Amino acid sequence: MSDIISRLARLRGALSQHKLSAFIVMSADPHLSEYLPPRWQGREWISGFTGSVGTVVVTQSEAWLWVDSRYWEQAEAQLAGSGIGLMRAGQADVPEPGDWLARSLPRGAEVGVDGMVLAVSAGRRLEQSLTPAGLVLRTEQDLLDEIWDDRPGLPQAPVRAHDPAFAPESRVQKLDQVRAAMRQHDTQIHIISALDDIAWLTNLRGQDVNYNPVFLAHVILETDTARLFVGAGKLDDALAAQLEREGYTVCDYADFAAALGEIGSAQRVLVDPARMTRGALAALDSGVTQVESINPSTLLKACKSAGELAHVRHAMEQDGAALCQFFSWLERNIDQPGLTELTVDQELTARRRARPGFVSLSFPTIAGFNANGAMPHYRATVESHSPITGDGLLLIDSGAQYLGGTTDITRVIPIGQPNEAQKRDFTLVLKGMINLSMAQFPDGLPAPALDALARAPVWAGGADYGHGTGHGVGYFLNVHEGPQVISYRAQPLPHTAMRAGMITSNEPGLYRAGQWGVRIENLVANVPAESSPLGEFLRFETLTLCPIDTRCVVLALMRPDEIDWLNAYHAEVQSRLAPLLEGDDLLWLTERCAPI
Repeated sequence: MSDIISRLARLRGALSQHKLSAFIVMSADPHLSEYLPPRWQGREWISGFTGSVGTVVVTQSEAWLWVDSRYWEQAEAQLAGSGIGLMRAGQADVPEPGDWLARSLPRGAEVGVDGMVLAVSAGRRLEQSLTPAGLVLRTEQDLLDEIWDDRPGLPQAPVRAHDPAFAPESRVQKLDQVRAAMRQHDTQIHIISALDDIAWLTNLRGQDVNYNPVFLAHVILETDTARLFVGAGKLDDALAAQLEREGYTVCDYADFAAALGEIGSAQRVLVDPARMTRGALAALDSGVTQVESINPSTLLKACKSAGELAHVRHAMEQDGAALCQFFSWLERNIDQPGLTELTVDQELTARRRARPGFVSLSFPTIAGFNANGAMPHYRATVESHSPITGDGLLLIDSGAQYLGGTTDITRVIPIGQPNEAQKRDFTLVLKGMINLSMAQFPDGLPAPALDALARAPVWAGGADYGHGTGHGVGYFLNVHEGPQVISYRAQPLPHTAMRAGMITSNEPGLYRAGQWGVRIENLVANVPAESSPLGEFLRFETLTLCPIDTRCVVLALMRPDEIDWLNAYHAEVQSRLAPLLEGDDLLWLTERCAPI
């Protein structure tokens, strides 16, 4: 903790130098990414908390970390002795950071945050809390840059073209689609900084962010030109020339701000306030008209084409085969000494790596036995992990990036003899997952409206879970992708509507702190269901292919239609995965897919 204490002291010294009363450290970069390049992992550097989200607020006398329920146990352990307190975001009595500052600081105090990592929309919400209290928000300085002596530089990994065999739509076609949306908004220029949107638009992939095949870049798209701002040397000459032929001018990443400053004041510019930073847009001339809307590419890439879905189905077969090989191995070796949560990650990753089209994991593998499974985003480390021995439940949440798709799956398996309470929790979660899987719903329904279908069986069992039920998933892109999200806590905005082609996770859970956790997750695709005089309807096609362990199912709690769904799912899993397996692995698949 001495390093954290020292860093906090240096930050407080910078506060005094700049006459600031507080500084906010966001979990963000100039592209507002979820997973961050090392250079922008400042929240982890200042606090020692390693979770993927969280906000730190530091004043001269206090320091707090805001984090949601997925990370409360982890944060409490990692903050101990640091001088940073834990704010359990989401609890009724816990204020937002801006509200806490408004209560804690005197009128006239100034609050700093790096505007280059602050979304326009987030900055407005912050000012809505600060301004009525007489506080001033300053966004022109990055104080971490002044005190972080060995701060990493920009990533230098090369950028490559997405294999054309797996890219059904060309760059030119995608440019045309986005420009059509620009015309609908009566705009001449569109600025894009979201890395997944840029990767989709350009049919390029990179390695600048762990687990997500994206690269640092910005795009300024005009009616007849497109400028791609990317690090020097990251594109080889042949790829740069091809981009030039297909409508892109390749520019240096460092020249983005200057290019924004050159946009004429008469221009109407399309920007997404949730995906652009306040600091970047500060470079625009004050006369530029900013038209705010969700990035058109966000909606376009969320609705996968028929060609993309075909590749995803193939990737799911390869991923399912790897999972079957792993689970077969695990059951054969469950009594061997030295088996730990770390072993799960190593062995599962090895089997995925051997499958055709594998590129990388899509997020760090979560393998939590018993109490560790009760932490939704737990991650075993060399310093802190558990052996897998005795009786209980092992939760494994994992995924991979393939050239033809992104996977994300959670399974829970019994170790030894699980107790009746564990089996009951497993069955309640399974019922919720099946309930959502069987849904038919209107085309255009706001995604948050579906949440109660998955939660109803869990609620009926006297429980709930703190995370959302579903997030969008990219096509060989980010494992967490908008705009749809299945969560009653999310606002049912127009752009969260469910449309054909969207891929979403279906992952209800139930967690008993210090005891065990259950989460069962499949990915599902929105596909047309029926057309009637009363509307157009969608249903879910389950994409994920891997048996759900029926040894934990309490049949007395299952309805006949739920049992029918599970048996039909296992019949399809066996049919599609059997040709990819042999020997003990094929035998395991057959046994685990047996009807109940």
